[in-house]
Amino acid sequence: MGSFKIPSVPATTNKTIRFPNDVVEAVESAIQGKDCTFSAFVIAAVRNALADIEE
Repeated sequence: MGSFKIPSVPATTNKTIRFPNDVVEAVESAIQGKDCTFSAFVIAAVRNALADIEE
């Protein structure tokens, strides 16, 4: 399994999704002070999860 890296801002398409408040707070804390948006972080996390389930 590769290590997760916080990405720079990629091109994105808008989607609406609801997150529990604690997850939002944890993500915002993780990306604070970094060149990363909430959406970019979630996209990278989903890509990582998809790669893990393909293995």
